[in-house]
Formats: sequence, C-alpha cells, structure tokens
Amino acid sequence: MINGVTIKNLEVKKDERGWFAEILRSNEIDNPKFGQMYVTTATPGQTKGKHYHTRKTEWFCVIKGNGLLTLIDNESGEKQEIELGENNMVTVKIPPRVWHAIKNNQKDEMYLIAHISEAYNPEDPDTISKLVSNEIKEER
Repeated sequence: MINGVTIKNLEVKKDERGWFAEILRSNEIDNPKFGQMYVTTATPGQTKGKHYHTRKTEWFCVIKGNGLLTLIDNESGEKQEIELGENNMVTVKIPPRVWHAIKNNQKDEMYLIAHISEAYNPEDPDTISKLVSNEIKEER
C-alpha cells in the first residue's frame, strides 16, 4: 500500500427509504479547515483526474456506479489500484505527490464525491498533469 493512502470501509445503513453512509468526518482530516467539496460524474469508459498535487490531500468516494482508482507514488513508483463504488463502499484518502486517476469501468454513469484540502485557485492550481510510466493511456 502506498504510504499515506488510507481506505475507510463505509458502514452503509439501508432501510425502506434508501441508504445512508458517513463519507468523511472532521477528525479524519489532518487540517480540519474546510477546503472544497465537489461532485463529478464519468460516463462509461471515461477517466477523470490523471494528475497529482504537491500540497493538497483529496478524499474520493464513489456513491453510484463503480470505478477503478489508480494511484502511483511519485517518490517510489509504487502502483495501487482500488475498486470504488456500489460494490465496495469506501472513502480513499490520497495524499500529496500521489498521481491519481479514476476510470468508470462499468456500463452506467459513475458519481464521485470528493473533498480536497484546499479550494481550487486558477492562479495557483497545484494540479500537475502527468502520465506516470504510461500506466494509463491518454483517452480523448
């Protein structure tokens, strides 16, 4: 497992109304100052991300559909793949300097909720696009 990456299994509580799961709590964040939260979708076969951050930490949780998260440590080159989604409800913490991409590997749209430790600033994005060892081919 890549140093600093954590995988939290979610306790999903279901009843006739639907389901509930706690994705992230303030005591699980190193710096509990709020950064930015967002939701993004990926259509079947598409990949999102393909970058790393030098100072930001992100937390990913797929709440609908399924995706394959690929992580590559920029220091060691170690690679880790994690299935996220309805079949594996987890929250994954991605520390700085870990390249990440998530691919929707199913036939339905994937919904990803993410928290990032620092809000996006177009003048200082701290988002470095990089293909590491051609592990994931550019898809356009």
